[in-house]
Amino acid sequence: MLGVVTGPVRSGKSRVALDLALRTGRPVVVAVGGRADDDEMARRIRRHQADRPGDVRVIEVTADPVWVDAVPPGACLLVDCLGTILGLGMVDLMPDDVEVAPTGAEERAEARAQALVDALVSRDGDTVVVGNEVGWGVVPATPLGRLFRDVNGRSLRTLVEAADVAVLVVAGRCIDLTQMPGEAQWTR
Repeated sequence: MLGVVTGPVRSGKSRVALDLALRTGRPVVVAVGGRADDDEMARRIRRHQADRPGDVRVIEVTADPVWVDAVPPGACLLVDCLGTILGLGMVDLMPDDVEVAPTGAEERAEARAQALVDALVSRDGDTVVVGNEVGWGVVPATPLGRLFRDVNGRSLRTLVEAADVAVLVVAGRCIDLTQMPGEAQWTR
């Protein structure tokens, strides 16, 4: 089974995703991509770890999807969250302070993201992916921000299309995306 839990920041996605993962009855392995580069991020990581049951194993991962195959098929893989892991792969392609995106950066970022998405979709075992809906706000001011928004959005769309269950979490409430049409219909 592939599940995708998406929505805005602080909407309750991680709680919903963990509940889905625990309901499989399998051991849960949570893949995280955050780096404790400063005190504030270190506090966030500790808070996330404290919110999970003690028998949930947490692994720190990179943007290279080789780690997906290392998670046993008998475990439920919970990716929390896709955007953080994708971001790890983009920072080394383009520093945040560049004014113009380097040639080929978008293609390389898309290829890296697609490799991760492919690994998650083809994984032999239950997988739940948390992703942030980042494209609902203003257009980011930097090339890196725009690249991240675009790659993250396309990656989430691909995962939702492949998912057995997909939910949008808004203010702690779930909207079942798998039951919604993929195309708009005239209502005449």
